[in-house]
Amino acid sequence: MAITHRSRNRSRSASSGATGARTLSGAQIVLEVLAEQNIEVIFGYPGGAVLPLYDEFFQRPSKTMRHILVRHEQGAVHAAEGYARSCGKVGCVLVTSGPGATNTVTGLADAFMDSIPLVCISGQVPTHMIGNDAFQEADTVGITRPCTKHNYLVKDVRQLADTLREAFHVATHGRPGPVLVDIPKDVQIHTAAYTPLRRDTGAVRFRYRPTTRPESKKIHQAIDILAQAKKPILYVGGGVINAGGDSAAQLQKLATKCGFPVTQTLMALGAFPTNHKQSLGMLGMHGTLEANMAMHQCDVMVAIGARFDDRITGRIKDFSPHSTKIHIDIDPSSINKSVLVDLAIVADAGEALRALNQVWQEKRIAKPDIKAWWQQIDAWRAKKCLHYKNSTSTIKPQYALQQLDARTKGRDNVFITTEVGQHQMWAAQFMTFKKPNRWMTSGGLGTMGYGLPAAIGTQIAHPKATVIDIAGEASILMNIQELSTAMQYRLPVKVFILNNQYMGMVRQWQELIYENRLSESYSASLPDFVALAEAFGACGLRAEKPQELESVIDTMLKTAGPVIADIRVDPLENCFPMIPSGAAHNEILLGNEDSDTANSTSEEGMVLV
Repeated sequence: MAITHRSRNRSRSASSGATGARTLSGAQIVLEVLAEQNIEVIFGYPGGAVLPLYDEFFQRPSKTMRHILVRHEQGAVHAAEGYARSCGKVGCVLVTSGPGATNTVTGLADAFMDSIPLVCISGQVPTHMIGNDAFQEADTVGITRPCTKHNYLVKDVRQLADTLREAFHVATHGRPGPVLVDIPKDVQIHTAAYTPLRRDTGAVRFRYRPTTRPESKKIHQAIDILAQAKKPILYVGGGVINAGGDSAAQLQKLATKCGFPVTQTLMALGAFPTNHKQSLGMLGMHGTLEANMAMHQCDVMVAIGARFDDRITGRIKDFSPHSTKIHIDIDPSSINKSVLVDLAIVADAGEALRALNQVWQEKRIAKPDIKAWWQQIDAWRAKKCLHYKNSTSTIKPQYALQQLDARTKGRDNVFITTEVGQHQMWAAQFMTFKKPNRWMTSGGLGTMGYGLPAAIGTQIAHPKATVIDIAGEASILMNIQELSTAMQYRLPVKVFILNNQYMGMVRQWQELIYENRLSESYSASLPDFVALAEAFGACGLRAEKPQELESVIDTMLKTAGPVIADIRVDPLENCFPMIPSGAAHNEILLGNEDSDTANSTSEEGMVLV
């Protein structure tokens, strides 16, 4: 649960009276602290309550800090998320009061669910007007209480510098998350003594990578359990990516040492190479048969930086019922919250992986004999759960993504963002991710409209990279205005729309669960995406037949500026495998064969569609 408070009457910093103090306005102090924190990019949108800050931007242009003007405040937060997720730095947002602040709520909730480190600075009406229903007043602290890691209302300019410093510390330490600082307009104008943060005084440095170390005793216990495993699995979550540093390398080292299969959550794709022979692919509702069945039948399960969310576990009482469960997580509140575990290790994922590798080596443990387990996994793999029936006349969405994956493999620096829906799950299934921080998607909140602004933030962080937003025709319209941002800053983001004319995942559920009652899931009036791209000044492309795909993808990748590629795909294709909501892993649906295929039940209890 988010912890919030209003500005406290804390004592001023011990160094506030030291040599080097200057009298500055609140707006100037904000910019000084942002410079202290090495903030290079701010995503924002001006308004009355933050005009003092924007005036300082104008008067004091910075060579090290740039402002990116978005077209909507939600887009600002998603752009900051993409920036933070792709480069491991803190995302920073600046918005005005009232609707400016309330427009950030979806983005803040998204960042909170997916543990993305952000600091959002919002303007507020002057302190003497708070509570009087002033123009563009909203209780920003109260509104954002459930969707931030921490938030502040600063009523005294003398508290401003320390509050901002604390905000960055909270956002980046422990489990990362969004923090909001609400600053009334008069606080931005008032003056106070400001002393720069000295780096040589032993003060806490604000870092992205948390450093919580595991208990040695528990690491030894975990190694003893792993050494005896006959049917083990490593269940990897986004915490491994959030840990940064060499965490992904440590994971691969451990997996190689012990020879265990590895499955990843949606947020962890790339933490372990998805094309590695030990990778089972993604776990969960639209994960692979081999990952879900291995989770169901394993005898030892190690969850690393994962929180056992419902899209992973399915029916809780039947989740991995035969396993000894080890849970490694930096957030103590995640331990035993959803799933009771046998051994809990509260630690940074990277530190824990490093310790596990060290102890494994110190004890000179031989690689466990799990040949029989791999034979069973290979039998599940042989079912080819991602198989689909291709077409020579209609573009299948899976085929479109396979072609996109194939035609981007020769590029060294490719980043993928997504919107939310069927296209997101197909992207997770069919795209290849060999490195961490190359996959930006909305996992916990499932936010339609995330992908385009996230791609913009990613492109800002990596100006020479290839950044592609895999989208659906419904999701892309949620924040299509951000294409104007891409044009203004000449950001060559590519939008690859799998256009099936439906809210695809909604339609799929209506077909499979609600007896094909397609209530309001068909988009009856869609724009011409090629013409829309051209209206923004971008390049618009379209493919309607499979033989047109190669040319469209190659043109998209070669085009110097922003591109929208409208890929007209089979409107009734469903995303499989699928575990129905409330079902267990061994009740997985396999499909995308001929529609008249009869249902049957396998020996494992799987329902084959």
